[in-house]
Formats: sequence, C-alpha cells, structure tokens
Amino acid sequence: MRTETVDIVVVGGGVMGLATAWELTRRGRRPVVVERFARGHSEGASHGATRNFNNAYAEEHYLDLLQRARAGWESLGQVDGEPLLRLHGLVTHGHLDLAAIRVGLEERGIPSEILPPADAARRWPGMRFDGDVLWSSDAGVVRAAAALHELERRIVAGGGEVRWSTPVAHIGEDADGVVLDLGGDSRLRAEAVVVTAGAWTGRLLGRFGLPRLTVTEETPAHFRPRGLASWPSFNHYTDPASSPATVYGMPTPGEGVKVGFHGVGDEVDPDARPHRPTQQRALAEYVREWMPGLDPASAVPISCTYTSTDDGAFVLDRRGRTVVGAGFSGHGFKFAPGIGGVLADLVLDPDARAAPPFRLPALRAEPGSAA
Repeated sequence: MRTETVDIVVVGGGVMGLATAWELTRRGRRPVVVERFARGHSEGASHGATRNFNNAYAEEHYLDLLQRARAGWESLGQVDGEPLLRLHGLVTHGHLDLAAIRVGLEERGIPSEILPPADAARRWPGMRFDGDVLWSSDAGVVRAAAALHELERRIVAGGGEVRWSTPVAHIGEDADGVVLDLGGDSRLRAEAVVVTAGAWTGRLLGRFGLPRLTVTEETPAHFRPRGLASWPSFNHYTDPASSPATVYGMPTPGEGVKVGFHGVGDEVDPDARPHRPTQQRALAEYVREWMPGLDPASAVPISCTYTSTDDGAFVLDRRGRTVVGAGFSGHGFKFAPGIGGVLADLVLDPDARAAPPFRLPALRAEPGSAA
C-alpha cells in the first residue's frame, strides 16, 4: 500500500471545499483538495453561472457569517475584469417579517428600505407585488463558475493542490492523524481532514453523529424576459396554500432570469440522479401570475442537488481530527468564504467553535459502553 503524507486534506472540490482550502493557504498551510469528479462537473451543487447573494436574514448567526463571506468575496478581487459579486440588489416580499430583517441589516450597516407595492411595481415592472417589499442594494448574485476557477487558482498559487477525479473510499483516524483510502493501493495521510462532500458526506462519515441529511434534486428554470426591464434578485415567500414553496431567482446574463421553488425536489441517490425536471407546470403558472416580464412558456430547466438538514441549518463542527461542513440546504453558496474561514478555524485552533446553531449534537454513548 502506497501512503503519501500531506499537510491537510479537504474532501470535496465544490465551493465549500475550495473556499476552505483557499483560507488554509492564506494561513500558510498547504492543503490537498480531492474531488471525486472532474473539473467542471454538474453532479453536485456548485455548478452553473450564478448563485443568489441573498442578504435577507434576521438570524444573528447567518448575518455574522454573511459579513465574513462578504469580506471574503471582496478580497478575491476582480476576475476577468469584474467582481465576483454583481450587486444589482435584492427584493424580498410575501409572508414574512420584513421589519425584523431590516433591523438586522441596519444594525450591520447594510443598506435596505421598505417600499410600498405600487412603488416596487413601478421600479420593477417585470414583477408583481401584493404587499410591502424589502429592497437592499447590497445584494445580487455570485458569479459561481468564475468563483470556482478563481478559488482553485488561489489555492495552487498559495502552495496547495486540487486533485480532480480522485474519489475517497474511506476516512480513518489514528493517534498520528487521519488516513484516507483512495482505492487500489493508494492512501493519503494528513494532520487533519475537512469533509465538504455535499450529497456524499453522510456516506463518508458514517457514525460521525451527523443530523439527518436529505439529498434532493431541484429543478429551477431560466425564463426569457419579454423586454429590457432591469431585474434584481428576488425572494417571494408565497402563501403555502397556493404555492409549493418559497420562490427565489436572479438574472443570469445570456440565459434569462432564473426562477425556482426552494426545496421541493424528489429525494434521490446522488450516484443515480435522474436529472428529471419536476414542478415545471407549477413554476410556469407562478411566472404567469407573478412575473409579467417573463415568458412562462420559455422555461429551460436546470438541475442541482440540495443536501438538507431538517431545519435548514448548516453543520460546521469537528470531532477529533475530522472537520465537517455539510447540510447547506440550498442556501449556502453565498456564505462560502465565511464558511471556509470557520472550517479553517476549526482545523487549526482546538478552541474554535462555530456559532451554536451550526454545531453537532453531543454523541450518545453506545449501550453497554463506558460512560
């Protein structure tokens, strides 16, 4: 058996793993990222041109993480002459407490205002509103594909490495560190491991004590605009009696306006994902009713996975020499540089802890074992 000794291993080369490895290189470490698929694959949750940079949170732990992420995106600078954040703004409306969200944003100096529906409709004629609207100019989209490439470039420039098409069969731990079985006769030994393997996290970590992680295939779609109206990113907390779920979306240059229901997809095996569009009729009906500026017959479905905890909270914690980032529940991408910072803290500082809502529950002793 050939064993290669490296510094720190990050399992999973999506945005969370790459952001963590980048943060580790910034602190003088030389991480090795191993990813089961080839560069540019579409089997996980990080592919595609854009992701919503949505700041409409009221919870302190998410707002703290958002600010850390915002600083990270800025520090990555421009890629191909453009920042990785396109701050065209965000509108949030529907069945939620807009005032509470605005208070949280104001406390952190993040600009926002509440607009009456008539004013919002005049400003964004491609959308319809039936109540007040929260507007924040400091939001928009992350250029997702460009971000992945830039993070990899930074990792390599900082002395790290990204190994594509390198699946991990097993992760073990002994007194000297962690050992990763790569199949065949190849192993990696390292001081510590960070697991950010998305839909495959539960399989790799087994009895780690993770909460339930449900993998679903989600199929939003891009719709063609009818005219040249400007488009913000958006959240619509719809009436549960008349809609399958909250709706989110954003403009994607060259593809249209992305619109999707949040977390309504079928549960799937990530190794046998059907890539089958669901809820497309309901999505077209939503667009027909609420988005007069889009052609409801023009949908081009896209597919991604959610790996979700029951309450939608992230898992950011460590046990022994293994650090885990999991359960990003369809709203994690925007936070990636902040999450990478938290996971790097957990690797390098034995006293570091994530915010309480992100921590793992204490493990219970097995029956008959010592207390």
